Amino acid sequence: MTDFSSEELLEFLIAEAQAHFSGWDFSYIADREAQAPLRWSYVSEALLQVRKSRAVLDMDTGGGEMFSYFAPFPTVAYATEAYAPNIPIACERLEPLGVVVVPLDEEEPRQLPFEPNTFDLALNRHGYYWEPELTRILQPGGLFITQQVGNRNDIGIRKLLGASDASADSEWADLSRAAANLQSAGFRIIKQLEDIYAQRFYDVGAIVYQLKAVPWQIPDFSVENYFEQLKAIHETIQQAGYV
Repeated sequence: MTDFSSEELLEFLIAEAQAHFSGWDFSYIADREAQAPLRWSYVSEALLQVRKSRAVLDMDTGGGEMFSYFAPFPTVAYATEAYAPNIPIACERLEPLGVVVVPLDEEEPRQLPFEPNTFDLALNRHGYYWEPELTRILQPGGLFITQQVGNRNDIGIRKLLGASDASADSEWADLSRAAANLQSAGFRIIKQLEDIYAQRFYDVGAIVYQLKAVPWQIPDFSVENYFEQLKAIHETIQQAGYV
């Protein structure tokens, strides 16, 4: 990115904050940031289990982007979503694949509208779950596969911007707490993995886009509130190529 005046940079960042975002699709910044690979693949962990399943549920499916990778599905296949703008996106993507998309109440996502022992497999990637409901809807011997985001996620961005550490007040902590809660609910842990990886951003607009798409990372974030810090990040990237 060539040199910007402060006015040009501000205009650019405001436009990035307003760029379209839907479902859980970050393709807009796919070539503007990079992550070191994890030590496992959620898709690979789940794929064979979906093939073996007779009744599968995907929780908090977003726009169905990830769940659609697992087609073809068993005869009984459901996905839930509580965020209203995502529901038509998920329906358009998943219903042609034989998945029934079930809207949830965004204010009360704990209760799931399924009979006990409905599913032999429940999937949850970056979504909410309540352990008692999982034990209720899963069949005896059923499997739960989840990939979650710990409270240290994007802590480097918060530090760069001088924002408060949201993790300090978070009930959601890390792998050990998640595993303990599942075990307390009666689950047997078959596999557990945790990873912390490097992430690079190649322009400051990509950071702005991510923070607007994931507003709980820095609740008071706006381009105007953090412009001086964003400007400093931009200058660092101009020198080093990334942060």
